[in-house]
Amino acid sequence: MAESIKNHIFSSSFMVDYNAQIKELEAEIKKTKYNKATEGHIGLVKAKLAMLKEKQVSRSQQKTGKSDYGYTVRKSGDATMLLLGFPSTGKSTLLNKLTGAKSEVAAYAFTTLTVIPGVMEYKQSKIQILDVPGIVSGAASGRGRGREVLTVIRNADLVLIVVDATHPEHYDAILKEVREADIRLNKTKPEVYIKKTTKGGIQIGKTVLLRITDDTIKKIMWEFKIASANVLIRSPIDMDELIDVIEANKKYVPAITCLTKADLVSPEKLKQLVAELHADIAVSCEENYNIEQLKDLIFQKLTFMRVYMKEPGKDADLNIPLILRNHSTIGEVCSKLHKDFVAKFRFARVWGKSTKFPGQRLMLPHKLEDGDILEIHLN
Repeated sequence: MAESIKNHIFSSSFMVDYNAQIKELEAEIKKTKYNKATEGHIGLVKAKLAMLKEKQVSRSQQKTGKSDYGYTVRKSGDATMLLLGFPSTGKSTLLNKLTGAKSEVAAYAFTTLTVIPGVMEYKQSKIQILDVPGIVSGAASGRGRGREVLTVIRNADLVLIVVDATHPEHYDAILKEVREADIRLNKTKPEVYIKKTTKGGIQIGKTVLLRITDDTIKKIMWEFKIASANVLIRSPIDMDELIDVIEANKKYVPAITCLTKADLVSPEKLKQLVAELHADIAVSCEENYNIEQLKDLIFQKLTFMRVYMKEPGKDADLNIPLILRNHSTIGEVCSKLHKDFVAKFRFARVWGKSTKFPGQRLMLPHKLEDGDILEIHLN
C-alpha cells in the first residue's frame, strides 16, 4: 500500500511538472517578440513545447488507458462527415434535418452521449454523418471525454464545425482544441521530405521561398535529435508546419464552418458574425433556412464527382452513378470496381467533358470529370 501511494505521488508530481513546463514555455513564446533575431529561439521553444505535449499525452494514456466505448462507428457510404461543436449548438437537430436520423434533441447540454450516425442522400451520393458529444474547453487534454471525441475526426473525410450564432466565442475554443489534438483543418500536408543520414549534417534543398531561415530549420531538427539528414522542401512552410512534419502524427482534414440558430440573431449581426468567423454558411433548422444550400456545400467540399458506367452495345444507366473523388482516373475506377480489372484492362471509351470527342478511346491514366460515361473493355 505504501509503495502504491509513493508511486501515485511520484506520478502526480511528474504530471504537474509537465504542466508547469508547458505553461512556462507558452509564456516564453507569448512574451518574445518575433523578428529575425529571435526566430531561432522561438523555433527552439516551440520544438521543446511540442515534445513536452506529446510526452504529456503519452503519460496520460498510460495512466488512464484508452477507452473508445460508444465512439467507434463503422464507416459507410461514399464519405463520412463529423459534426463538431460545443454542447447545445444544434448539432443533433441539424443531423436530423440533413439525414432524418433520430438523434435525441433537448434544450440542455450533453444530450448526445454517444456517436449517432445518419446518412444524407444527395445528388445520388450517400454521405455518412456522425453526431458526437459536444466538446468543451480542455477537450484535447481529456476533459469531458474530449480526446475520444476528437479522435473520431481522424477517421472522417470532412468536419462540419457547428457554432451557435448566439455564442460565437466557441469558435476559437474549438479550433484550439482541435489543434491540440494534432488535427489540422483546411490545411494540406506540406511537401517536406526528410531522409535521415548517418553523416554529413543537415543538408537543405528547397524549391520555394520559406518563412523561416535554414539556421532555424537546423536548430529545430537538432532539438528533435536529428543531427544528420537530407531535407527537401517544396512548400512555403513556417516553423509550426516544420514541427508538424517532423512529428509526423498530424491528420489533415477539410472542414466547413456553419453558424446555427441564425433565426436568433438579427440579419445585421448574422452578417457580421459570418465575416468575423469566416463562416462558410449560416443556417436555421427552425426556419429551414439554407439547409439545401448546406447539403450542396457538403457535396462540393467532399470533391465528389459522378461517373456512369456503360456496357458495350448498351445504353448507360444514368440513375446509378459511381461516386468518386474529383479527377479520379480510369485506373482508380477499375480498382474500385474489381481487384482484377486493372490487370485485365484493354482500353476504355469515354463520353463527356473529359474527352475531345464522344466515345474517345482512352487508357488507365486518363482523368475523368463529373458526368462522364465510362465503358471498360477487358481481356
